[in-house]
Amino acid sequence: MRIDVITLFPEIFTAITESGITSRAKKRGLWSIERWNPRDVTEDNHRTVDDRPFGGGPGMVMMAEPLKRTLDLIRTSGNRGRVISFAPNGTRLTDEKVREWVASGDDLVMVCGRYEGIDQRFLDHYVDETISIGDFVLSGGELPAMVLIDAIVRQIPGAIKELSHLDESFSTGLLDAPHYTRPEVWEEVRVPEVLLSGHHANIAKWTREQSLDLTAKTRPDLIKKARAEGKLGKADEKWLRENTQPSKK
Repeated sequence: MRIDVITLFPEIFTAITESGITSRAKKRGLWSIERWNPRDVTEDNHRTVDDRPFGGGPGMVMMAEPLKRTLDLIRTSGNRGRVISFAPNGTRLTDEKVREWVASGDDLVMVCGRYEGIDQRFLDHYVDETISIGDFVLSGGELPAMVLIDAIVRQIPGAIKELSHLDESFSTGLLDAPHYTRPEVWEEVRVPEVLLSGHHANIAKWTREQSLDLTAKTRPDLIKKARAEGKLGKADEKWLRENTQPSKK
């Protein structure tokens, strides 16, 4: 998969190109990234990419023309994929959406806004989808873009061990169960005995119940969704009835 990023701060992306799973997957040729700075296509001495908004208001807005010129270069270089921008008013990023992108295998173009945002005309004419990673405001789209890239790359076959991502939060419809490692006792707290038993069936049962418990307490919406999608079995429903309080909503 090829990912092209339009950003005023291309150096930020060394965090994913030089470290961790994304770096290893890149070195193995599972994905590639190209970074494009819209300042490079400007023609004035100040390399201007932003201006004051019409109608007044604080801050500056990224201009449409430098972004369009940059996108034209990306298209010419061979990336014909979907164009994504980032803003709090976008569609919420979900594991399901990430898996859809990975399954398609299509290239992506990510536009990282700065200042007060991007000229709406560019968004309307050239951006296919705006994504939100949460109900908060960041200084720019670089961090959301890196979040999305990390989420995508770890789902690419071969990026990590197959069983690792199949058992993570959301992949089963539930949040992941707690994890423990050595030592067996740390600050007088002992690892749950079942995890030391070597009894795989009991460990699997405990893990599933912990996932159910955590999800029901912190994300009851996921329980409802998993139930609607048929991801909860009879044993799951029985455990929920016996161990969780009915919702008051």
